[in-house]
Amino acid sequence: MLRNYIKLAWRNLWKNKVFSLINIFGLSVGIAFALLIGAYIWDEFQVNHQLKNSENQYILLSKWKDPNMGNEIGSIAQLPKTLRDNYPNLVANYYHFDAVTTNVSKGDMHFRESLQLGDSTLFRMYGFKLLQGDVNTALNDPFSVVLTTDMAKKYFGRTEVIGKTLNFESFSGEKHDFLITGVLAKTPRNSVTNLNAGINSGFFFTANAAKYFKRNLDGWNNTNIVNYIELQKGVTPKDLEKPIKELTRKNAPEQISKNLTTQVVALHDYNLIAGGGLVKKMIYTLGCIALFILLMAVINFVNICIGRSSGRMKEMGIRKVLGGLRKQLIWQFLTESVLLVMLSTVLALIIFMIARPYFSSVLGTEITGLFSFPVYFIPVPFLFALLVGVLAGIYPALVLSALKSVDSLKGKLNSVKESVLFRKTLVAFQFGTAAVVFIGAIIISQQIGLFFNKDLGYNRDYVIYAQLPRDWSVKGVQKMESIKEQLAQMPEVKNITLSWEIPDGSNGGNSPIYKQGSNPAQAITSQNLATDNQYAATYNIPLKAGTFFKPVFMVADTAQVVINETASKALGYPTPENAIGQHIMIPGVNIPFTICGVTADFHFGSMQSRIQPITFFNVNYTTYYRFFSIKVKPGNMQRNLQALQKKWAEVLPGAPFEYSFIDDALAKIYQSELQLKQASYIATILAIIIVLLGVLGLISLSIQKRTKEIGIRKVLGASVAGIISLFMKEFLGVILIAGLIACPVAYLIMNQWLNDYAYKIAITLNPFMIAIAGLTLVTAILIAIQTIKAALDSPVKSLRSE
Repeated sequence: MLRNYIKLAWRNLWKNKVFSLINIFGLSVGIAFALLIGAYIWDEFQVNHQLKNSENQYILLSKWKDPNMGNEIGSIAQLPKTLRDNYPNLVANYYHFDAVTTNVSKGDMHFRESLQLGDSTLFRMYGFKLLQGDVNTALNDPFSVVLTTDMAKKYFGRTEVIGKTLNFESFSGEKHDFLITGVLAKTPRNSVTNLNAGINSGFFFTANAAKYFKRNLDGWNNTNIVNYIELQKGVTPKDLEKPIKELTRKNAPEQISKNLTTQVVALHDYNLIAGGGLVKKMIYTLGCIALFILLMAVINFVNICIGRSSGRMKEMGIRKVLGGLRKQLIWQFLTESVLLVMLSTVLALIIFMIARPYFSSVLGTEITGLFSFPVYFIPVPFLFALLVGVLAGIYPALVLSALKSVDSLKGKLNSVKESVLFRKTLVAFQFGTAAVVFIGAIIISQQIGLFFNKDLGYNRDYVIYAQLPRDWSVKGVQKMESIKEQLAQMPEVKNITLSWEIPDGSNGGNSPIYKQGSNPAQAITSQNLATDNQYAATYNIPLKAGTFFKPVFMVADTAQVVINETASKALGYPTPENAIGQHIMIPGVNIPFTICGVTADFHFGSMQSRIQPITFFNVNYTTYYRFFSIKVKPGNMQRNLQALQKKWAEVLPGAPFEYSFIDDALAKIYQSELQLKQASYIATILAIIIVLLGVLGLISLSIQKRTKEIGIRKVLGASVAGIISLFMKEFLGVILIAGLIACPVAYLIMNQWLNDYAYKIAITLNPFMIAIAGLTLVTAILIAIQTIKAALDSPVKSLRSE
């Protein structure tokens, strides 16, 4: 019997190819999008869950009284080891590392790579496997290194590299060969080897190698180390609150102990809450969009199924006259509906496989393949197909099978309303959802346009930056200044500056500052930037008063600083001119600093936060640097960059010229927003496609049912335009109501999203007008195209339709 139902269902689908195709394609697009977003959400929730003893793995984060006093990721370097040594009943193990970048060389190959200097507990604590080497001894020697398979292939073209050497440069400019003692097998995404986009390590060293690299992984005053602990079974973060407070109070400097609270955060949760909960916000946003897109597709499917069902009344009547039972009719409807959804699901799985690489690129992470999900996921799409199929088929199955045979044969539906209002409500929901998504996409695009087009307070045009080999000493800075002068002489270079920072929100640290003679308790927190005297000129940062250091650095100028306007006001100076020559103090530093210049405010980081006080220190004083920022002259950019690369190889042999534009740095700051923008564009296109498919299906059904009516109207003198307007009114009224409901909903959602930004666009009428007018116009064109053919047909043909 089931075979017969399926055969009849297939014949009916084939007979109505257009409606079947509309239904299958519309639903498959919705299911595929939901599956792709669902896979992305699944992947994000799986981060860190595959680590050994993952339920007991934690990261230590810093919560400062003033967030500008330090970063969240770094915590007290000495804390995890002391916790393990003093409280072995609470802490089973620990791992801490310093993430740095340096030049790596093999023969003529030179690259700047990210590496970790950490404890030898790394592999055993997290269960990481080595393709080659012994996890127990791989990091015993200070001049040994374990690298990933990707790095092994990059430098050697293969993974069998045990016993080979690579050359690493220290932070004093020294170079030394390190013996490869292990090759790390591919690891699942985790927050240990890949803490974030900026810390994606390819090389792992023992903590003993820190001495060579001139780094420090110890100390109670060092809050720049990433710390992890593994708790004993049954121990909770709450059990560590008191020990951490006591150890911090006893050992850490007062400035740290009074202002820092160390939080113990489960690695299971860290990926979701990191960076202000960006991943969690993205999951909720994309999850809601996917849910509504899927709902739209399902509503489309149900709507067209219900619409088509009333055209089969005579079929039902004949089958009942021939002895068909109501139960059989119900099964027939349900079988057809489920078969349609099954076909849609299969097509959706094919779309998933085709679209997965593109979505991975858009979302910036590898989306799990279809065959990589756990076995228990296999029935989920098909159970969904069964549910939707029953949902779509149950109404026509119950209603039409209940009609009397005589009424069915006469085509009467007097006893059963066609639920026109219900169907129009479903269309309104679809259109309203599409309008909300469309409006949201426009507003997101406008806000991102503000990030890149607003006056940032500096000029990023033609500015590139490149990392430098480190030698953090007076001699090292002098060498870089000499090289800088050689590069500055090039005809292709307009300006060049040496600094620790570029304007990407990542600075070397913050410190409290206060006016000399005032109460230190009233100190303000300032972002510290280490630059030379050409930083303002290279980035075209306007000066409000004074000078940006002196043209030539003298030892006597060590104590000179430049501040921004926000710092000047926060320190209490009425005007920038009043700040020049004044002295400021930093707690713990005995010498006063003299303000020699005040810059205009500029956006050093994201527009999510207001512009903070900034203090520029001379790089010759701090001796810490990372970048050359080079303003290239306009013209043939490719030729200019080639000339720069050639000169770079001459003055910095062995150091790769790996440059990026400042626009690339901005794109990294707003990476999640750019991903959301692309996802919203995709969702808008899909929403519009689904709405139009729904309208196409329903208008086609409406024309099919009203063929005689159209013929009679034409005989009575109705024009083509009049017939088109008849169908227009049926749908455009619904669309107008849906648009009126969608606008306030979209406003509330997008206003809430914009509240996360200190600098944001004003929501105007334009996005609402563009979205509603655009959707209405496209829908009207589609209706006109569909109805014009019926309106032009001969009335004789229409009246003979039966």
